[in-house]
Amino acid sequence: MTWFKPRDLLDRTFEVSIIAKGLDGLAELIGGLLLLLVTPTTINNVVTAITQHELSEDPHDLIATHLLQLSNGLTDSAVRFAAAYLLLHGIVKVVLVAALLRTKLWAYPWMIAFLMVFIAYQLYRIALTPTAWLIALTIFDAFVAWLTWREWFKQRPRQHPPRPVRVRP
Repeated sequence: MTWFKPRDLLDRTFEVSIIAKGLDGLAELIGGLLLLLVTPTTINNVVTAITQHELSEDPHDLIATHLLQLSNGLTDSAVRFAAAYLLLHGIVKVVLVAALLRTKLWAYPWMIAFLMVFIAYQLYRIALTPTAWLIALTIFDAFVAWLTWREWFKQRPRQHPPRPVRVRP
């Protein structure tokens, strides 16, 4: 089994970025599994407990009131959808990252396509309600897609050397 070996700063940046994506995928898997185990009522109780102190000091705290509103509106189907989304998204990320770190040539275009789909969705969300966090995430995803494309083209010649061309006289 061949593992990815960084040769320069951009290679190292690719490796760190991909590992970050893999860790994010693991966090999504854990989050998805946790959501399968809890009910909307439990989530609401936890959010109420977490925000209670902040809201007692500032009843108009933007983040605390927003979290409380979100947790009050949760339904069983919304929690199941979120769990399925996180599990699927996490599995895809972990599998692709593991394949990229093993320099599996098939994983490069799949990772690029995966990132491009999410970049398109994030741009749509930015057009509706721009946030600094979502803009930063989109820029990071575009950077990782570019790094993946760069590495893909660097890996291709090494894994599949060109065949000699026979010239007939």
